[in-house]
Amino acid sequence: MPYALAQMSVSSRAAAPAFLAEIGARVDQRMSALLDSDEARWSAVDPDLVPPLQSLHRLLLAGGKRLRPVFCHWAFVGTGGDPEDPRVVDAGAALELLHTFAVIHDDVMDASAMRHGAETIHTEFTRIHRREGWRGEDRRFGEGVAILVGDLAFVYSDMLLRGAPAEAQAIFDQLRLEVNVGQCLDLLGTARGDATPALARRICRYKSAKYTIERPLHLGAALSAPARLHQLAPAFSAYGLPLGEAFQLRDDILGTYGDPDVTGKAVGDDLREGKPTLLYALARQRATGDAATLLEERFGAADLDASEVGAIQGVFTDTGARAEVEATIDRLVDEALAAAHELPVNDEARHALIELAAFVAGRNY
Repeated sequence: MPYALAQMSVSSRAAAPAFLAEIGARVDQRMSALLDSDEARWSAVDPDLVPPLQSLHRLLLAGGKRLRPVFCHWAFVGTGGDPEDPRVVDAGAALELLHTFAVIHDDVMDASAMRHGAETIHTEFTRIHRREGWRGEDRRFGEGVAILVGDLAFVYSDMLLRGAPAEAQAIFDQLRLEVNVGQCLDLLGTARGDATPALARRICRYKSAKYTIERPLHLGAALSAPARLHQLAPAFSAYGLPLGEAFQLRDDILGTYGDPDVTGKAVGDDLREGKPTLLYALARQRATGDAATLLEERFGAADLDASEVGAIQGVFTDTGARAEVEATIDRLVDEALAAAHELPVNDEARHALIELAAFVAGRNY
C-alpha cells in the first residue's frame, strides 16, 4: 500500500485524530447555543414544544464522528481561511444538523430502534404515546413527531448558512439534493432486492461519498476562496469521492459484523432491512445451493434471528464478498491518498487529510 497508510498498523489506522474532537467541540457548542435559545423561545409559547427540541438536542450531542465539519474545516483552512473564523464553525454545524435530519428520517424509513446506543426519536415518542394512553396509533404518532423533528434540523441547518457566499449556498443545495437522491436509490434497491455491484456503488456515491466528504470539502473551499472554487473543486473531488465511498463500505461492514457496544447500533439491522450493500450484491452473485437459498428467502426478513444473522454473515465471508469489500476499501483509500499529495492546500491541511483517510479506512465505529 503506497503513501502514508502503508506505514500504519491496523490499530493505529483506527485511531481518531485528536483534531476531530477539537473541531467537533466547537461545532457542538454552536449547535447547543442555537438549541438552548430556541428551547427557551418555544417553551414560552407552549411547554409541549420543549420535549421534541430536547430530543433533537440530545441526539445531536449523543455521539457522532463530526467528519463532515472536519473535512469542511480543513478545506477552509487549507485554502487560506482563518481557523478561528466563526463562518466555518457555522458551516460545520449546518452540516451536522443536515446529517441529523437525514439520520432521523432514515431511522423512520428503516424502523431502526437504536442510534448512538440510545432509542431513536420515533421509538421514544411511540413509547411516550403508549405510556400515556393517548388516542390513535402509537407508531404513527412516534414517526410523525420524528419527521417533524428532522424537519426542524433541516431548517436550522439553513439558518446557520445564511449570509454565506452564493458559491457556498450552491454547494449546500447540491449536497442536499444528492443525499436525497441516494436515499431514494437505497429505498428502491431495498424494496426490489435485486442489487448489483454497480447499483450498490452508485448508492454509496450518492448516499454517502459525496455528502460525507466531497461536498463538505467543496463547502469549505467555497467559504474560503469562492472565486477559485472552480479550480479547487476537481482536486478535492479526486480525494473526497474515493474516500467517501471507502467510508460507506466500512460502514456497511460495521453494520453487518460490528460490535453493537462500539457502534451504538444493533448488529444485523442492515440484513433485516435488506440493504443493497456491495457485500450483499457480491454474495448474491456468487452464492450457490443452500447459501443462495438463504439469501433469496431470508435476506431482508424483519424477523431474522441471531442464528440466521450469523449464517448470512457466513455467506458473505465464504463467498469472498467481505474480503473483496475490504480490498476495495484499501484501493479507494490508496487513490484518495495519492490525490491528497496533489491537493492545493497548505502542509498542515494536507497532513490532516492524510490522517483522516487512515481513520476512515480503519475505524471500528
